[in-house]
Amino acid sequence: MEEERSREEHHVDQEILEEQKDDILKGKIMLSRKKSAIRDSFDLEASKFTTNQGLSQVEDWKTITKLAFQSIGVVYGDLGTSPLYVLPCIFPTGIKHNDDILGVLSLIFYSLMLITLIKYVFIVLAANDNGDGGTFALYSLLCRHANASLTPNQQAEDKEVSNYRLDVPNQRLKRASFVKSMLENSQTIKFFILFMTMLGTSMVLGDGILTPCISVLSAVGGVKEAASGLTNNMIMWISVGILIVLFQIQRFGTDKIGYSFAPILTIWFFFIGSIGLFNFFKYDPSVIKAINPIYIIQYFKRNKKDAWISLGGVILCLTGSEALFADLGHFNVRSIQISSCTIVFPSIVFAYFGQSSYLRQHSHDISNAFYSSVPKSVYWPMFVVAVMASIIASQSLISASFSIIQQSLASGCFPWVKVVHTSSKYKGQVYIPEINTILMLACVGVTLGFKNTLKIGNAYGIAVAFVFTITSTFLVLVMVMIWKTNMCLIVIYALSIWLLELLFLSSVLYKFMDGGYLPLLFAMGTMTIMYLWNYGYRKKYIYELDNKVSLVKLVEIASDTSIHRIPGLALFYTELVPGISPIFTHYVANISSLHSVLIFISIKSLPICTVPLEDRFLFKRVEPHELSIFRCIVRYGYKDAIIEWEPFKEMLTIQLKDFIRKDVFMSRLPHTTNMASYESDDNEFSWLRTQEIAEREVEKVDEALNVGDIVHLMGEDEVVASKGSSFLKKLAINYAYNWLRRSVRQVDEVFMIPRKRLLKVGITYDV
Repeated sequence: MEEERSREEHHVDQEILEEQKDDILKGKIMLSRKKSAIRDSFDLEASKFTTNQGLSQVEDWKTITKLAFQSIGVVYGDLGTSPLYVLPCIFPTGIKHNDDILGVLSLIFYSLMLITLIKYVFIVLAANDNGDGGTFALYSLLCRHANASLTPNQQAEDKEVSNYRLDVPNQRLKRASFVKSMLENSQTIKFFILFMTMLGTSMVLGDGILTPCISVLSAVGGVKEAASGLTNNMIMWISVGILIVLFQIQRFGTDKIGYSFAPILTIWFFFIGSIGLFNFFKYDPSVIKAINPIYIIQYFKRNKKDAWISLGGVILCLTGSEALFADLGHFNVRSIQISSCTIVFPSIVFAYFGQSSYLRQHSHDISNAFYSSVPKSVYWPMFVVAVMASIIASQSLISASFSIIQQSLASGCFPWVKVVHTSSKYKGQVYIPEINTILMLACVGVTLGFKNTLKIGNAYGIAVAFVFTITSTFLVLVMVMIWKTNMCLIVIYALSIWLLELLFLSSVLYKFMDGGYLPLLFAMGTMTIMYLWNYGYRKKYIYELDNKVSLVKLVEIASDTSIHRIPGLALFYTELVPGISPIFTHYVANISSLHSVLIFISIKSLPICTVPLEDRFLFKRVEPHELSIFRCIVRYGYKDAIIEWEPFKEMLTIQLKDFIRKDVFMSRLPHTTNMASYESDDNEFSWLRTQEIAEREVEKVDEALNVGDIVHLMGEDEVVASKGSSFLKKLAINYAYNWLRRSVRQVDEVFMIPRKRLLKVGITYDV
């Protein structure tokens, strides 16, 4: 049996070698060789990926329809349940003039039209990063088109990734080139963009905390209409119980939750839309006049400052709009556009027009506008669906929170946490247990602390307004630098949508002391954690870069006769891409032996959502061949799941052997462009000899693998502030950053490295 297996493996190897020979004769490897003469392919390969990855490229209509249905249960809950609480938050002291209803309805209609429909559904979704959305996706998109990252892990060759085509100059391309150059050459602008990214991410997390609170409290509070004996405290505790159950089911994943929730949300949209139409025709169809924006002007003339303050309530009709973009990775652009335009937007507009029509004749019911406008015959069915819809409403921002944390992890802006991929079909569907627990505790705390929706609404508005304005800021950069949009269109966008968002932001900030401080406190806490982690990560990386081991020094160490080469294969892990980590010299100084085959593994996250498996590993040999030392970059996109060890080991060894065979052939190619001479010139190029050399090197790898399990080597590093550092730097590095590192998952846990074969080398970094 062993002999047969050996013959089969040898036969397969021979077939592979013949395929390599055919590739060479076709000139494929010669092309690669010519390119490598110009630049180092080890650094260049990271920029070769196209933007056709991700769910956004799905063209199968059956799949799009399926995703559109699922998206109703995940994306729109927050936006769809806003009619529960918007009008009471706009008129907290009652309606002073009957035409104020028309002014507010006009504000709601045009806000939904401009921000939800035009901005998010048709513009922002187009700014996706390989099918993924959210603040960090926009940041990654900008980093891929310009060197905007503060972490110096991009090589000089990576700058050639730009999509600009400056060979046909015109005014738009010159402007794009100018903005790109300014972004790349200014550390201040790079820091500002990173700061804005962290702020936007923090505000979305704040949304993820406030959305469940306000939605569930609003829905459960409606029971007082039929059961007046229930106290506010009882409603609060019922809401807390519902919230806990909601967060406990997150582990089942977006796919199952979406299928479970989508029918309920579909029924909800049908109910609010049909009841809205019923109320519209029954009470006052003249509210259709609100389509005329003149009523907005009249509303501001009558109420002046109070009208401006009420914008903090109007913005609540837009809550959940950011989830359309943040949850994009769970679905795709076309599916969200279809569900938005066919079901969601019409139903919500009908609901607001119906409530306004009812209030024109029953203005005293403003404090409970939604349930008061529901016909008595369908009150209880509506109440049950509303409670279920409010629970589901929380799902959109919870899913968005998981997505943006996954993206920030890959960018080195968040401590290591466990990311569980809940779907084998869709990479963007993830669940993060630690974040889920934190969100649950925060939601329960806010519900117990605020007890009613009015103050939560004030807090909610600030989070929403900040996310809107930050997204628009990044979107303008995308328009100028990547899309190269006509300047007139950019100005129109800025003077309409962006200006409206800034007006909303100014209004909600006025309510800072009435609960508006809460999301800012959340944002400060989250941003502190994110910045400290990113700061320590960058300082550590820069130290390794400044103290890296040169290839000359590496060859000198490996060739030293006092260094014993023991049988086996060892993987030396490092985050450093352009060089060898100083941990290696520290290891050799203490253990004067190296394994017969040594591979330096660099884990690199690329600013794209996913890296194809066939492109996951990038090898390079350290000359001379006899040393059997290789460098390997393992590349992940920010949506890729970390490969478990056994599949990782199999892929690594297969691609290593494949690389060795190609490398041997390439090293023995004659320096000629005459392809016919490859077969005729036996003196310069012996195929038989080349096969023997390649087979011998592959056998050396097999022998190293057969000795025993692979040995894993990595640094157990301590990062400390150098002498003479300021007090703040010492506080940030020595205490805050190191405390964070000890409190979260370690690198070997994240990358699932077998602990039984793991050897850590202690080293101190003075940064």
